[in-house]
Amino acid sequence: MESQMLDKSCKDFLTDLASKEPTPGGGGAAALAGAIAAALTSMVSNLTLGKGKFAAVEGKIRPILVSAEILRTRMLALVVADAAVFENFMRAYRLSKSTEEEKRARSESIQIAAYDASEVPLKIADSCLDILHISSQLMRVGNPSAITDATVAALLARAALRSACYNVHSNLLLLKDKEYVEKTEEHLRKICREAEELEQDVISETDRILG
Repeated sequence: MESQMLDKSCKDFLTDLASKEPTPGGGGAAALAGAIAAALTSMVSNLTLGKGKFAAVEGKIRPILVSAEILRTRMLALVVADAAVFENFMRAYRLSKSTEEEKRARSESIQIAAYDASEVPLKIADSCLDILHISSQLMRVGNPSAITDATVAALLARAALRSACYNVHSNLLLLKDKEYVEKTEEHLRKICREAEELEQDVISETDRILG
């Protein structure tokens, strides 16, 4: 499944996204947007490294590049994971419910699937916050000629994070574990606040640099 989905051309992936098939869907689109954001931070890092006039910041850029590549790989894996958890969800809903025992088993399967379907977009959101952090760092130390690419990375990451948070909310509505739901909701509020601050920081720094 991973090979089939990630080895497709952009055109084919978008064709699948536009089709009536449920996967890939919004979660996969958010993860892919996050992967693009991570790739852009790698690009800005690579356009900064190895240039004499930026030698003083190489020690800051190299760890950013490593983080960006880790995040890009993680986000691509989450594109696939999002499709997988949705399919598990659909399998759970298709389980027989003819007897009381089957109804209980089906209900338990749906709860497990809903938990997994909450965790994947939560990981997407957390990873997007990490991308926002490194994008914000790049604004100060990256190659000024590519600074708007870091801006685009931050804006994409914020949009992907917000999208993923809505997917988490949607699946939390199905869960009976109130403690988990409350804990997750609080975590979402926290990262959304932090993401908004980082996005505004990047926008302000971009406007300052561009004059």
